[in-house]
Amino acid sequence: MTPGRHADGILEVRQIGFSRYGDAYALQRELVEQRIRDEVGDVLVLTEHEPVVTVGRRTPANERPKTELEVVEIERGGEATYHGPGQLVAYPILRLPPGRHDLHRYLRDLEEVVLRCLAEVEVEGSRRPGLTGVWIGDRKVCSIGVAARSWVTYHGFALNLRTDLTAYSDFRPCGLEPSVMTNLADHTELPPGNLLFQVLVVKHLCGVFGLELPDAPSSTSEGGFPELPILPS
Repeated sequence: MTPGRHADGILEVRQIGFSRYGDAYALQRELVEQRIRDEVGDVLVLTEHEPVVTVGRRTPANERPKTELEVVEIERGGEATYHGPGQLVAYPILRLPPGRHDLHRYLRDLEEVVLRCLAEVEVEGSRRPGLTGVWIGDRKVCSIGVAARSWVTYHGFALNLRTDLTAYSDFRPCGLEPSVMTNLADHTELPPGNLLFQVLVVKHLCGVFGLELPDAPSSTSEGGFPELPILPS
């Protein structure tokens, strides 16, 4: 292999624990530049944010959040959403191969990852025609918004495990009524923390995108997070 190049099809997992949104965003941008230059391979960043509302480029001016929380405007697709404790946020930094140069397909693939994760805990998730994200019945449990540069993806999805749903009450999340949001914990019993779903996201992201983990563990953990165990596929 050429020095400095990275094998395609290998996924590095970075667990960064609780993070400020701005710090995680800066990390994404750095990884995207490195992936474009082939200085790193594909990377999945897993985190849980301090409370913040992010505003995507499709948010209408009359629906800008009026909230006491920090509000950050970013270049991802989609509208406004909330991030906070009790929510697992996944940022895949992936170089899409030529056959997958389609962001609509990429959004559907991320939905498929989440649908498979829900099925592991015997919860039936679904898609909604014309909308992006994953639903349980008539309630939305996962928000998705992405961007790409040179077909390297960033931003990603936020899965509500047991987050504070009242944080959505001051704005229209993804252009919808605040009451539409739900937590997975309202539909099934979950273990403490989000480690189980970190494992499931890694497993099913690899399955949907045809990726593998390195032979030697390269997943990193900061902030006291345990090293990520991997379930068999």
